[in-house]
Amino acid sequence: MQKLTPFLISSLLIFGVAACDNASKTTVSAPDPNEAPTAPSVETTQAAQQDAQSEVRRRQLNSDIRAREQRNNTTGGDTQRATDDLASEVRSKLEANIPKGQLTVKAAEDGTVTVAGTVNNQQELAKIERLAKEIKGVKAVVVTATVAPPTR
Repeated sequence: MQKLTPFLISSLLIFGVAACDNASKTTVSAPDPNEAPTAPSVETTQAAQQDAQSEVRRRQLNSDIRAREQRNNTTGGDTQRATDDLASEVRSKLEANIPKGQLTVKAAEDGTVTVAGTVNNQQELAKIERLAKEIKGVKAVVVTATVAPPTR
């Protein structure tokens, strides 16, 4: 028995080393970790951009915002919102309704939201404050964004 135990333990260790030696892929289409990543094609980039700006995506974002609002109401989170959560919801709302804008959103503890960046026209600039105030917990909106037509 004394000679059998070390033999079994060393057999298990050798089997474990041999099994872990082969770094196999999980699927046939999994990328090789040793290959350099390739940039997406122009068509792929344009398709992703069109999807992000589509009406379906806009409805999805608005639905997500409504779901968050309902969760906050259920859990009592509507009294004091985390600044990151507030900024995230405002950012989603603006992305859904001003898809070609290049905007950043920062929220303060007191419910003040600051929106900076650029939009394509004056109409989009005028929508920022109204859209941000639709999010529960936003007390004031400071818009420092400017109009800068797209360069193409």
